[in-house]
Amino acid sequence: MTSEREQVPAGAPAQADTPEAAHGPGWASVARHGQDPAVPRRELMSEEQRIQEDIPWGVRIAASWSWRVLIILAFTGVMIWLLSYVSLVIISLLIAALLATLMRPVHNFFRMLKFPEIFAAISSIIVLIGFVAGLLYLVGQEIVQGFADMAGQVTEGLTELLNMAEEIASGFGMELSSDQLTSWLQELQSTIQDNSGAIMGGAMSIGSTAGNIVTGLILALFTLIFFLSDGRRMWDFSVNFVPRKHRPAVHGAGRRGWQALSSYVRVQVFVAAVDAVGIGVGAAILGVPLALPVAVLVFLGAFIPIIGAVLTGAIAVLLALVANGLVNALLMLGVVLLVQQVESNVLQPIVMGKAVNIHPLPVVLAVTGGTLLLGIVGALFAVPVLAFLNRAVRYIANEEWRRDDEAMEMDRRLQEEGAIQEVEQAELEAEERAKLAGLKNRIKASVPSLAAGFHSRGHHQDAEEQADEGSGGSSRTGSTEAEDAAEASAEGPRRSEPDDFGDEEEGVRGEAGEQDGR
Repeated sequence: MTSEREQVPAGAPAQADTPEAAHGPGWASVARHGQDPAVPRRELMSEEQRIQEDIPWGVRIAASWSWRVLIILAFTGVMIWLLSYVSLVIISLLIAALLATLMRPVHNFFRMLKFPEIFAAISSIIVLIGFVAGLLYLVGQEIVQGFADMAGQVTEGLTELLNMAEEIASGFGMELSSDQLTSWLQELQSTIQDNSGAIMGGAMSIGSTAGNIVTGLILALFTLIFFLSDGRRMWDFSVNFVPRKHRPAVHGAGRRGWQALSSYVRVQVFVAAVDAVGIGVGAAILGVPLALPVAVLVFLGAFIPIIGAVLTGAIAVLLALVANGLVNALLMLGVVLLVQQVESNVLQPIVMGKAVNIHPLPVVLAVTGGTLLLGIVGALFAVPVLAFLNRAVRYIANEEWRRDDEAMEMDRRLQEEGAIQEVEQAELEAEERAKLAGLKNRIKASVPSLAAGFHSRGHHQDAEEQADEGSGGSSRTGSTEAEDAAEASAEGPRRSEPDDFGDEEEGVRGEAGEQDGR
């Protein structure tokens, strides 16, 4: 019975005798680099290579991602810290952008009436200011009359609340009398008097904040004029800072993001109006005082998702409790919950979902993060910024600019401009080359005689140096002498050319010869 080694065909090397079989598949590369194949591959590795081999691939990838994410977070934190010093300007610009999306239909209406751009923008702002001023006047009148009418109701409501508190305290075995409440009120008064300095400081800070708010509103209205009149030209100019090949995509993403932002603002105004009307009508039916101010407050609070609806609804219920008692407050709570359920289950999915198409979870996270970072301002602008970024990112990720007529037209125009610039650049380069060639030709036409004169001087100086060196001159080879003779014969015709410099040189030589003869 023959062994496996005997079954190997003649002329073929045995498997165990090949270097690859003896030392592994990497033997050939090791041998080519002059390394001993008998030494294990790990022994030939550097310390850094061993560490890289010992760390799993997944850990290396996670570490690479980690330091990049840390750099991004650090950059974001530094940018937020720097922007905090100009927060008034940033907030004013954001407010102007939101108002521009809201007032664009009014501006277009004035443009249809043949108003110039700037006058149409100013007229739109006048309409906005008039609407807000009229609303504030109605609310102020309602507040003044409401407080005068509800003074007695508030007193009765507070008395009822105190009696309810006494009953609850007695149920837990505690006594709560009017004397104790009076002492608590006196303690509160003394505490306020003791901390009057801090309270005044807080009042001063509130006054400073109010001044900043007025300044920011003026800046926002001034910016709004140019956003309405020159907004598109501003955006077109801003896109010029983007590399040429990416401009159609970035331009289209900005336009789609702006459209999403416009849809969000208009739909949010509609939803806020529905909430305000629902809660305001319910408060009026239940006899809750200050129904109109409550409705206006609900309208403004609706622009802060989730948080605004809860706070304004709580204020409406609290007013009902103080003015009309517990039963009326429970009814008001039912009205608030009904309106908010209609908003959440009908208006948000149907109207807002089609306009913005954002899942509720990112909305909650954006509002919470914006509130933690920037307070009420962050809560107000978190969702609009999210709507803009969501639409812009989806536009780029889905490569929608390839199906966007305006983006394709912009791409074609940029290609034509690039081709024209290339042709112009080629023409300029050809012009420069032609000028350089003409300059060279003029130099060649005027310099040869000068070059011949300078060469003859150098030749005589070399001859004198060779004569001084003596034997050094005889060491020249025959090939060098032949080259010099050929060069001299080639320069002979050049020297025969008439040249001022050559004539002056010959005159100098003649004078030198006469002096030697004398």
